[in-house]
Amino acid sequence: MKISIATIVAVAAGLIVLIGFVYPLPVLTKISTYFLSWAVVVAGIATLVGILNLIGVHWRKPFRLGDRDFYSPALIISFAITLVIGLWLTPADKTFQHVVTSIQVPVETSLLAMLSITLVVAVVRLFRLRKGLMLWSFLISAVLFIIFGSGMLVIFPDRSPISNWIAYLNIIPLAGARGILLGVALGSLMTGLRIIFGSDRPYNG
Repeated sequence: MKISIATIVAVAAGLIVLIGFVYPLPVLTKISTYFLSWAVVVAGIATLVGILNLIGVHWRKPFRLGDRDFYSPALIISFAITLVIGLWLTPADKTFQHVVTSIQVPVETSLLAMLSITLVVAVVRLFRLRKGLMLWSFLISAVLFIIFGSGMLVIFPDRSPISNWIAYLNIIPLAGARGILLGVALGSLMTGLRIIFGSDRPYNG
């Protein structure tokens, strides 16, 4: 197997950072801090390149013949206005934070609502292929939690037995959210170990 310089550098840097977390020796901790600082800089530059590429793609879309996208100018203008106001007021400004949050939160809420409906529709379509206890459980729980989270049952008094049960059931999805976070963490860990050991080499281009 051909080993490149990029592979050696990536594996060595990953092992040093990993060992520095496991054995916090002063020398290893200092080197790991340098590596992590460089990683943050590289990630920032990669984000900037991604933003410039996004602007470039949307800049060309309104001028394409036959397949013009007139939403792209709205994106570019909105991005430019947000960037200028953010640089002028700085992200620490309360008014700027309030305006951004007032736009971002409804958009994220709409996306989550679409995701929940999409999951229910996907489960209903799965019934055409196969049926089982787990599928019924998922469908029923998804519908119930959509109803509970929609605020349709706020008509019950706060201290009634029904409201207590609703409050208890609303806590259950947190277990699923924590399971998803654990899955993401384990997946990230396995991906990092595969890169460290040279099984995956995305740095070779």
